[in-house]
Amino acid sequence: MNVKAIALVLLANPAFGQGFAGLGSDVQGFAIPERGPFSFPADLGAHPDFRIEWWYVTANLSAADGTEYGAQWTLFRSALAPSEVEGWASPQIWLAHAAVTGQTGHMAAEKLARGGIGQAGVTASPFVAWIDDWQLSNRMTAEGDGFSFELSLKANGPLVAQGEGGYSVKSAAGQASRYYSQPFLEAEGEIVLDGQRIPVTGTAWMDREWSSQPLAEDQAGWDWFSLSFDDGARLMGFRLRGAEDFVSATWIDADGTPEPQPAGTLRLTPLRYATVAERQIPVEWHLELPAKGLDITTRALNDQSWNALSVPYWEGPIRAAGTHRGRGFLEMTGYAPDP
Repeated sequence: MNVKAIALVLLANPAFGQGFAGLGSDVQGFAIPERGPFSFPADLGAHPDFRIEWWYVTANLSAADGTEYGAQWTLFRSALAPSEVEGWASPQIWLAHAAVTGQTGHMAAEKLARGGIGQAGVTASPFVAWIDDWQLSNRMTAEGDGFSFELSLKANGPLVAQGEGGYSVKSAAGQASRYYSQPFLEAEGEIVLDGQRIPVTGTAWMDREWSSQPLAEDQAGWDWFSLSFDDGARLMGFRLRGAEDFVSATWIDADGTPEPQPAGTLRLTPLRYATVAERQIPVEWHLELPAKGLDITTRALNDQSWNALSVPYWEGPIRAAGTHRGRGFLEMTGYAPDP
């Protein structure tokens, strides 16, 4: 199957109405997430009996002169059937996104591959995720039109289970995923923009998630925050937009201890919208989590952080100020073009 045919298969999937991360609609025969402990290193690798999963890294970076940048590396696996076989008969389809964001520009690229032929995949031990020449291990590499990056990654804290010990509920009806993060990554290397090599350092955050359950029928998309504060604490929070928004959050202490917050206790309020790709996108937010004394405003490093790919969505670095200062990333899917 060539790249164009793969794209047609993916775009025919109802998941794309909510962005690629919409988890699909046909779950017959696929495994369903269950509560329980993770198993490492196996859970670093792929879960072909589940409908969809991803390996997702975002990095907040600074050059020596203080100029700020962001980088994204994502590998998605989507299954047409709950199995894995070698060769072209494999039902696994792989999609990857990479992007670099600066204060005045945003560049993104995409790759597509069919499983079973070695073009893309993940090994658990040693951990390596790849698609063609893009790679994620203890280093992260990607290249697109006008940009590239190569970053070394080093963990200085533990893996963190999201939700109820890694069981992350996505709606009042109970849809869920298995979800953990590595929010304590140090990053160092270089980005290349239009031929200019820029040494950078910073922090990065990896999310790992897999599921087979669709989102609720009324959920059109999400707003997803990952924030690293100057005092060492972290926050993951999301709002799934529907007839009634579903909001979930995990507070992560500086030592990596996760504290799942009761549903709805994180308050997410858009403050300012920008016109992005003929859509109204909220690029400044007010976040409140009273139990942790959190009252902050976040702003985008670049309002126009739009990934104009086969699955279009907003993804970019953000800055936080207020009771807690820090940096992070925001992903927003499912925003329709202006009428």
